[in-house]
Amino acid sequence: MTFALAQIDPTVGDIKGNVRRILAECDQARRSGADVVIFPELCVFGYPPRDAVYRAELVERNLRAVEEIARRTADLTVVLGHVGINRTGTGRPLLNAASVCTGGTVRARYAKSLLPTYDVFDEARYFEPGRETVVVDVRVNGTPVRLGITICEDLWNDAQFEGRKVYGQDPVKRTVEAGADVVVNLSASPFRSGVWRGRESLFCSQMAAHRRPLLYVNQVGGNDDVLFDGASLAIDAAGTVAARAKAFEEDLLIVHWPIGSGLRVEPYPEELESIREALAMGIRDYVHKCGFTSVLVGVSGGIDSAVTTALAVEALGAEHVRAVALPSRFSSAHSLEDARALADNLGVRLTVMDIEPVHRAVEETLAPVFAEAGATTPTVAEENVQARIRGLLLMALSNKFGALLLSTGNKSEWAVGYCTLYGDMCGALAVLSDVPKTTVFALARHINEHAGRVLIPEHTISKPPSAELREHQTDQDTLPPYDLLDAILERYVTHGERIDRIIEAGLDADTVRRVARMVARSEYKRKQAPVGLKVTSRAFGTGWRMPIAARLETDPRNDV
Repeated sequence: MTFALAQIDPTVGDIKGNVRRILAECDQARRSGADVVIFPELCVFGYPPRDAVYRAELVERNLRAVEEIARRTADLTVVLGHVGINRTGTGRPLLNAASVCTGGTVRARYAKSLLPTYDVFDEARYFEPGRETVVVDVRVNGTPVRLGITICEDLWNDAQFEGRKVYGQDPVKRTVEAGADVVVNLSASPFRSGVWRGRESLFCSQMAAHRRPLLYVNQVGGNDDVLFDGASLAIDAAGTVAARAKAFEEDLLIVHWPIGSGLRVEPYPEELESIREALAMGIRDYVHKCGFTSVLVGVSGGIDSAVTTALAVEALGAEHVRAVALPSRFSSAHSLEDARALADNLGVRLTVMDIEPVHRAVEETLAPVFAEAGATTPTVAEENVQARIRGLLLMALSNKFGALLLSTGNKSEWAVGYCTLYGDMCGALAVLSDVPKTTVFALARHINEHAGRVLIPEHTISKPPSAELREHQTDQDTLPPYDLLDAILERYVTHGERIDRIIEAGLDADTVRRVARMVARSEYKRKQAPVGLKVTSRAFGTGWRMPIAARLETDPRNDV
């Protein structure tokens, strides 16, 4: 018996397009000699579906699609994920379901038992948890194999790694006890840097404990802020990875039964490579799934816009990327030179728009109003005018040319509010919003190394970062050094550590407290920011649900 793990990139709500992709994979699997084809979680509807599942017509269409797929793949056994209907009369009306199709009909249906409600997940909002165990006999040329069906989170229930029992039930154990020869897991498991090590360790440990092999099929691609790395797996009954699909691209992994050695094991990319590939994939999918083909990037000569532009070129091709430089009287000559060098190295069109005439006009308009109020000393308000002029002009180009504007701010800036609403925060997609500044520097060097030549100019990487909104400005006039800032943010934002514990770890107390205050004060900005691509375990996206009108006294010195 031969299995095909069909790692595809579905689009949420595009039932017709997803079915077309599923049938094409079945055709390829058939040509490869497969008997059983397994697809990811909710692949017919797309994951994460979010409130799109409240559209009854989409749910109905996705159910009809499952029946159509079954009819058109009668010679195969196909296991695929979709939105199901809860017909018990109690609980939520929908299910996160998987159907086993064979002989032209749906032979069995399973409903996901464990529904995650943390970070980017909110499945209990939509779905009723399943109560039943589904084990299906599949026979090919008289050879029987019992498939135990599970979905994503059903497999992520191991006290050994969590330090506690996360859920009150264990679907994998239940499935094995029901007689499954192999555990099948349809998944949409998001990417974050380093995720694959913990994921594979968890899966291998469980399979070794249960003495059963695993066929794990993960979604690939980007849907809004959530990225999926694929890297589908076959793990043998000893808990060893026997096969691994490619990361960050669609793939069809062929696995022969019984699962053993000699199968294709694709290497998983190293950390910086995986971040680069994830971000490029996220740009490509966001742009194309939104119906666009090209993007704009405002380039300053700085490292954030340079890395964003390089990633956009990798994702879309140079012909679909336009760089726009918008210098003011505070822009240094070398910044424009660096922007030109970047455009030349990447092969993208560069448009230069001097904002000085607009800047002077706005200053003249504001001057009498400021003077009347006695507010004649220049402050950050005057500085931000420049950023907002740039945002205005870039959005005008975006509207005129039908190209999405990419925002270039990084996670460190977003965390502490070192960014301008309606200025540099303008855009449709914030590519680096979950990438700390220190990682941006490392990513820039990695991009050059990967290309085997200089794409991002060395001067862009080596010069002190600056917003160039006033004379002789650098980021460190306002912020702590980035290595210190990112160390604090890693603990405070990513891991949610207490302020006193961070200080006890040896980080400067005043700086830690100041950063915590800046994070809290900047929440209103982040709520108005564009969608950002998630590559760490804690991003400022759908998984970050902090209040704005609040007084969060996280400093223990303020205890009652």
